[in-house]
Amino acid sequence: MKKVLSFVFGICMLISINAAYAQRTITIKGKVQFPYEKFNMEVVERNGFDKTVLDSCKVNEDGTYEIRMKVERPGVYTLDCQKWQSVRFWAEDEDLEINFRGMDTAKIKIKNPPYVYINGGPNNEVMNLLNWDGYRGYQLMIAVSQGVYRIQGLDDQAKQELSGKFYGMLGDESKARMRFLAEHYADRNSVLAVLPSLKGEENAGLVAKVLARLEAKNPDYAPLLKYKAELAAAKAQQERLAEGKVAPEFSFPDPTGKKTYGPQDFKGKVLVLDFWASWCGPCRAEIPHLKEAYEKYHRQGVDFLSVSIDKDGAAWRKAMKEENMPWAQAQAPKAGKDVMKQYQFSGIPYILVLDKEGRIVGKNLRGKALMDKIEEVLSGKKKQSVAMPAMGM
Repeated sequence: MKKVLSFVFGICMLISINAAYAQRTITIKGKVQFPYEKFNMEVVERNGFDKTVLDSCKVNEDGTYEIRMKVERPGVYTLDCQKWQSVRFWAEDEDLEINFRGMDTAKIKIKNPPYVYINGGPNNEVMNLLNWDGYRGYQLMIAVSQGVYRIQGLDDQAKQELSGKFYGMLGDESKARMRFLAEHYADRNSVLAVLPSLKGEENAGLVAKVLARLEAKNPDYAPLLKYKAELAAAKAQQERLAEGKVAPEFSFPDPTGKKTYGPQDFKGKVLVLDFWASWCGPCRAEIPHLKEAYEKYHRQGVDFLSVSIDKDGAAWRKAMKEENMPWAQAQAPKAGKDVMKQYQFSGIPYILVLDKEGRIVGKNLRGKALMDKIEEVLSGKKKQSVAMPAMGM
């Protein structure tokens, strides 16, 4: 009976906490330098790969806008500026002023919007630093790609490997900055937005320290409880996807709709499992390397399966026709949302190698790293290579 009463009391406490937050309303306002009348300003909540528009408003003739956002759940949200720009912010108890450039007025439009600064309070100071890191990382990746591409005397494979090493350095630098933010801003609720960047055993102690500090301040804080639950679920899923584990099964339709494919259909053969999309430039750039691997290893018992996360079936079929890939093809439903959760990836191309028993033996492989892994599985001899980052999303 005591356990039942304790449970009921706990539920009532959570309800009262959420109810208190439900009464809070923050003002988000600013100005758009070049408005685009076709779309509104939108406040978006993301839950994994799902998104929900919570509020919206039109931009006035003078470029100003204002949204009165009722905050039922404190946390990270996205403010979308008429489909041209967006910024992640922390919604809780701070009124915000966020100004945008808005529509790209250049004759040649490039998907590289400028940095957006949030005028707010302590929680959004952390978001500014987090957003700045993402912005600068993207700019540096562009610079690396352009710089390596212009190097004379290197073939495409060498350029890809060199780019991969630079991307790895950029990733390490970003992780160091995230550790700095976690260490020095652990007194702010929005530090919860930093922690997802600190994965791996090397950061487990720091993450635990930050969570303990937040818990000491407010043990019933709803975003903290939600983060801890999600952390436990992600850890369990990662363990299920560790190398040596059997890859999760699925059955997705081929282009005819008459057949379905999944990793379970290729037992007895080594399988290269490729997640891609027609709109993903790095995915399309990787296809020649996949063709090379197919030509070299298919006769040795290696099968290939490409799974598209395209939302548009026509675009998927058009891309397949253009690329002429001679192996099994399938399309994941719901733009891949479920399979991305299932396989725990957010960027594409995402390529795995499974052994003859369907066990995962390599993840996130591209170019030479993929070839080396296939050689390793076929020969039983380990080769050293560099895994390439997924960059398509």
